[in-house]
Amino acid sequence: MAEKMKTEAAPEAEKTVRIRLPKDKEHKEPVWVRVNERKWLIQRGVEVEVPQCVYEVLQHQQEMEAVMLAFEEANAS
Repeated sequence: MAEKMKTEAAPEAEKTVRIRLPKDKEHKEPVWVRVNERKWLIQRGVEVEVPQCVYEVLQHQQEMEAVMLAFEEANAS
């Protein structure tokens, strides 16, 4: 379930995407996403509809985690 915390309405023509964040032993807690002054609390393991910008933030987060992991592995002693 995506919980929108901002009281202002989203732009009328805003594209949305259906996503499901994985839920497992390590990732149980909901995920906060903030884009400018808008916030969403996204529950794990539940399919939700979010604006395209939220999806993009989550995609960038995954990409940066992969880069960080590769860096750490390359620099491990």
